[in-house]
Amino acid sequence: MSQWISRQRQLLCSALCLMLLAPWQAGRAQPPAPAWDTYSDTWVGADALGRKLPVYESTGPPRRNKTLGMFYFQTSDSRGDGPYDNTQILKAHPEAMLDAHNPAWGPPDTSHYWGEPLFGYYVSDDEWVVRKHAYMLANAGVDVVIFDNSNAVTYDKARNTLCKVWEDIRHHGGKTPQIAFLCPFGGSIGPSTLKELYDTVYAKGLYSDLWFRWDGKPLVLGSESYAEGAQDAPTRQPSRLESGSTLGQTFTAGQPFTEAGGDFPTWSSSGSGMTLSLYEGGPGGRRLASHQFVNVKDNASLLIGTGKTLPAGKYYLEMSNPVGTIGWWGNSTGNDSGAFEEGTALTGDRTLRVHFAGKTQAELLDQSTKKLTPGAAAEAVRNMREFFTFRSPIPEYNNPAPQPGSWGWLQIHPQAPQLSPSGNVEQITVGVAQNYNASANRTAPMSFPGAFGRSYHAGKEETGPGAVRQGYNFAEQWTRALQVDPPFVFVTGWNEWTAGFYQSWAGYNAPPAIFVDEFTEEYSRDIEPMKNDGNTGHGDDYYYQLVSSVRHYKGVRPLPPVTPRPIAMNGRFSEWKNVQPEFRDAIGDTAHRNSPGVGKAGPYINTSGRNDIAAAKVSYDAKNVYFYVRTQEKLTPHTDPDWMLLYINVDANYQTGWLGYDFVVNRKVGEAVTSLEKNIGGTYQWQKVATLQYRMKGAEMEIAVPRAALGLTHLPAAIDFKWADHCFSQGDWTDFTLRGDAAPDDRFNYRAKLQGSRPR
Repeated sequence: MSQWISRQRQLLCSALCLMLLAPWQAGRAQPPAPAWDTYSDTWVGADALGRKLPVYESTGPPRRNKTLGMFYFQTSDSRGDGPYDNTQILKAHPEAMLDAHNPAWGPPDTSHYWGEPLFGYYVSDDEWVVRKHAYMLANAGVDVVIFDNSNAVTYDKARNTLCKVWEDIRHHGGKTPQIAFLCPFGGSIGPSTLKELYDTVYAKGLYSDLWFRWDGKPLVLGSESYAEGAQDAPTRQPSRLESGSTLGQTFTAGQPFTEAGGDFPTWSSSGSGMTLSLYEGGPGGRRLASHQFVNVKDNASLLIGTGKTLPAGKYYLEMSNPVGTIGWWGNSTGNDSGAFEEGTALTGDRTLRVHFAGKTQAELLDQSTKKLTPGAAAEAVRNMREFFTFRSPIPEYNNPAPQPGSWGWLQIHPQAPQLSPSGNVEQITVGVAQNYNASANRTAPMSFPGAFGRSYHAGKEETGPGAVRQGYNFAEQWTRALQVDPPFVFVTGWNEWTAGFYQSWAGYNAPPAIFVDEFTEEYSRDIEPMKNDGNTGHGDDYYYQLVSSVRHYKGVRPLPPVTPRPIAMNGRFSEWKNVQPEFRDAIGDTAHRNSPGVGKAGPYINTSGRNDIAAAKVSYDAKNVYFYVRTQEKLTPHTDPDWMLLYINVDANYQTGWLGYDFVVNRKVGEAVTSLEKNIGGTYQWQKVATLQYRMKGAEMEIAVPRAALGLTHLPAAIDFKWADHCFSQGDWTDFTLRGDAAPDDRFNYRAKLQGSRPR
């Protein structure tokens, strides 16, 4: 076992001992080390702006009790129309900015993108995307994603898909962030959301290895008072009405009534509709009334009647013939309370509103007949209070003295430290941008003048060319966070691509068109890479700005030098056993993609994943540098296109070569020899400079490269390198993110530190 691996085990054992000896003193449950540690904190590279990632020499070693949380969103659904992309709309119709009624915007109350994600207009349950998110976030040093449930929707399908994929990654030894939830900021929806999360996830023990714990318990961003209110709150769950299906609910009216109906979500889609019918007695009874509803607004309360007063008795309400995306809110009570789907009885019930005769408003009719006794309710409250670590979420962005035990999610600079219940500094927020208006001193739409965009810092907005790519706002917020240096940093955010399109909001009225949380590239707060078209779009700039800042906050591990050892090109590979370090890549990252997109986008299909690269090594002697690679399964034939390319940055300089790479190996490969090619002009153009020996057997390959051909006449030297299989498509940075398998991922590179002799 190498000195490096042994050192990491020593550090891990020391950390475990500290946790076992004084768990309450430490108070922080750090994520366990993965079985297959890729050492991603030691990876090197530079972004498109030439900003190099910091390494051990500039950050220092890993720091205890430093945790990074990332706000994560799951609002994208395949149903409905669109996608509506504000960047594209304003590019084609700049006059629409001051005209909220311009038809270019599309229907009101629809969800709009601020720009196009690198992965396309994907749905939140796209397994390929959430797998890629896991790798990218873990590689950046993110410890926990915090799901946004602040609007009382828990996105069960998307959440469960993500958790299953992330559990699969962990099952294969990989690393993912853990999960936690942010509940609504107040009102009756706070307790109901907490109860839904508790009943559907925590009480069932689902995905327990993913739960993020703080002070020894699962963390939830919600008030402790929600636990008491949750006992009287049903677990709200929407059911979608699928084409050709029906949703129904029986109910008993204890007195005469005139209308009955329910609450119907459209998941922010426009143009939704359905037919609602009322029957006497139950399913199969005499139909009394039917009405087709069109252009239903999200979460609308809709009722139908016969025009006459109906007597008390048993009835059945049925929903059918969906148009677009629409469903029916329900309560998962665990009791047989009258819900139906396609004529089959289910447990739980659906929301019912009944307009009783002589009353002016429809009342919410509770079908549940089982209530907790006072003693049982008190025990349930106590159990929930003891189960979670609660931190109350702070909604406003300008709270200079938050209450202890409260955590923010977004603030303007300088961000106030958030305190633990005992009054110690515990958390701080870092945001990319803020939908805040300084003159009004309150939250404002991102589309209104005065919002704090990506380029806002030092009290003003930078407007020079390319300012949006620099991340001035993000950098200023990180500077403040590093000064405070709390145990927890909450970053907003990862994948918040959309915002609702409104005519009015919180006292603001159009024009201009109102988009609250996101608007355009400048006025958005998303870190996930965006698609860049030529010179427009910031691509992955913010991702690597995140990586750099997290490394300064958490520290990184030192990178040991390469063990020099001559290697015989015989294809036996036994000589590689004791060569260290081992450079690793995630296992399982060649999964294929086949998923619908949002609205008319997609389907997104990607079958480029082929050879799953697991590990690499480097050795050297006075004459050669030797490269080794191993895949999970047997290597495919060398005649495959774009097969197992080795990119080499021989001087660790990212201003020369293609993406910094001065040489490439294996573009022209034969049975026992392959090519070394040198870059020409910084584009994806190469010229052969040498013929190399290589050997391949099963899942392993080794290559010998003469030091003289690489220009390595003197040591020590640092060689940055990457293996890539079936990645080449456009000849730009996106190839390593969107296709095949790159080791390491994306723009990252391994660094081989060579010391010692001159070549003979």
